[in-house]
Amino acid sequence: MGFNIVLIEPEIPMNTGNIGRLSLASGSVLHLVKPFGFEINDARLKRAGLDYWKHLTVKIYEGVDEFFSKNKNENMVYLSSSGDKDYSSINYQDKMFLVFGKESVGLPNNILAENSDKLFKIPLYSDHVRSLNLANAVSIVVYDGLRNINNT
Repeated sequence: MGFNIVLIEPEIPMNTGNIGRLSLASGSVLHLVKPFGFEINDARLKRAGLDYWKHLTVKIYEGVDEFFSKNKNENMVYLSSSGDKDYSSINYQDKMFLVFGKESVGLPNNILAENSDKLFKIPLYSDHVRSLNLANAVSIVVYDGLRNINNT
């Protein structure tokens, strides 16, 4: 059991490191789509992932075209603060691809437009917050998904 956690152009090494640790803990595979805002051997990435990084299954893609070409027939959902549907309404399935955008601007507009029927958000209850930290958002969605799968 687990998911495929996809980070499109992640920018902050500590977030990616924490999501790597979460991927391992949840039995998920981490997919990283370039360009990155850091070097993959960045000490901050490794520190956030601690000594778990060596046990993690990570797939790296040179760009979004390569990612979508290699995974074109996979079951994917997209997470964005601009989504209309709540993440709790996702029909979670084992090995599903959970796609997240970069910290500064989220998913590219073309991905949002092409996948509006599979676009979900985590609700925010304050007008003073634009979005959640990426690592926190991934954690919320992954563990809600695991809970849903385990309860079916």
